[in-house]
Amino acid sequence: MRKIHVSKIKEAVCELCLKANFELRPDVLAALKRAVRRETNKRARSILSDIIENAKIAKAKRLAICQDTGMVVVFVEIGRDVAFVGGDLKKAINDGVKEAYRKGYLRKSVVDDPLLRKNTGSNTPCVVMTDLVEGSRVRMAVSPKGFGSENKSAIKMFRPTQSAEDIKKFVKDVVKLAGPDACPPLMLGVGIGGTFDKAASLAKRALLRPIGKPNSKAHIAKLEKELLGEINSLNIGPMGLGGKTTVLGINIEEFPTHIAGLPVAVNVSCHATRSAEKVL
Repeated sequence: MRKIHVSKIKEAVCELCLKANFELRPDVLAALKRAVRRETNKRARSILSDIIENAKIAKAKRLAICQDTGMVVVFVEIGRDVAFVGGDLKKAINDGVKEAYRKGYLRKSVVDDPLLRKNTGSNTPCVVMTDLVEGSRVRMAVSPKGFGSENKSAIKMFRPTQSAEDIKKFVKDVVKLAGPDACPPLMLGVGIGGTFDKAASLAKRALLRPIGKPNSKAHIAKLEKELLGEINSLNIGPMGLGGKTTVLGINIEEFPTHIAGLPVAVNVSCHATRSAEKVL
């Protein structure tokens, strides 16, 4: 049994929060650069170039990529041969978030009650999702999720008889409704299957997969490719001002479901799709 002191978890979460907020993911940056090259709309090219320049300045000066530094979601894969010592895992994760948002002068956006809405002053609690896996390692992915895009996310419980075309229409309708409000170009995570909550979890996890890495199942990869082309034909464009680049990437994750159901969730993410990962 491998023992990991929770202080290591706190340090790693702090490091990842800062990295995610200051450094745009390489796959997102590469997708933006590809979009500039293929974009024919002059205004769209200018906006994309500004987004790339913003990311460059943020990384160099250790400033937040976006003023909305998000509500932090932490994905933790825990090896079965790992034992945490020295304290509570979730407390260590939240302490890491607190330290990062204090050290990085990052905006604190979390309220302690969804109705009373008093700011906690620490950007905690964060959302923690854990999975048990084989082995003796811990893999952590930290995703600060801004709510300009989160608010445009949606879920629908389809009938099991409905088709892939119905799913595509739903995803496209979500993007149309979001329009400029979610700060396109977007990254879409789509979850299909499971239960109501599982579909939403799949959609959020899908955002961690690098842009351009298709689903391993051919029919799902085909759906990803079709949606990418069809949504980019909507001419919403960067910041909703027109152009070929409405979405940078679409990642779909699926899970077995009930014979009577077909849950589909769309987690909308903006051009500042942020995450960082580390293995301990």
